[in-house]
Amino acid sequence: CSRPQKVCLCPFLPIHPLKVSTCLYIIQHPAEESRVLRTVPLLAACLPPDKCKILIGRRFSEDRYPELATVCRNPNTLILYPGAEATNLEEVAVMCSSPSVMIIIDGTWSQAKDIFYKNSLFRLPKQVQLKTNISSQYVIRTQPTNTCLSTLECAAVALTIMEKNKSIQETILRPLQALCSFQLQHGAQIHHSKEHLLKNGLYDKPMPKNKRKLRRMELLVNNVKI
Repeated sequence: CSRPQKVCLCPFLPIHPLKVSTCLYIIQHPAEESRVLRTVPLLAACLPPDKCKILIGRRFSEDRYPELATVCRNPNTLILYPGAEATNLEEVAVMCSSPSVMIIIDGTWSQAKDIFYKNSLFRLPKQVQLKTNISSQYVIRTQPTNTCLSTLECAAVALTIMEKNKSIQETILRPLQALCSFQLQHGAQIHHSKEHLLKNGLYDKPMPKNKRKLRRMELLVNNVKI
């Protein structure tokens, strides 16, 4: 896990990489690469190298990334990104009979949105989303809403659905739970979601002047899906 011995997560990783037929392509925003508490390295440590490929960048053209372009044009490729055009993954998984490829964007919500909409390649695969009400266990980092999940959690849920194996989610989440536990023991604080802070009058940062951002905060308080 490349962490100091005192907070080593290796005992919480699977002894052998999980056997999965689904291949993940993690499209990582460059800012995530420098974060100390990022979850993608833990995800990669749970899976075989050929089943978890990480590409770092903001812009992905067909000329510079021919392998990714081929993947995006494959009819068995899915991209996990919520929205009006997205189909629930559970519905898609029922019809999948052959090994699939899934693209997941790793970054803050604004970074992921920028990557998704400014790269035409990512509009080629079938867009899917997770229909889940589980709360994120990544409590050492602030999320927009209570049900927003980290990249590792999204991958764990998605692989569980695609592989039809509930134990996958438990195995992949184990190192994340240990990571959060270690950090809390060493002085980290639980980060409630922005939604929770706003609803309970605990949001202590200046309200944004940008009308669009202010409107998004109002929607969070009023339980409107955004």
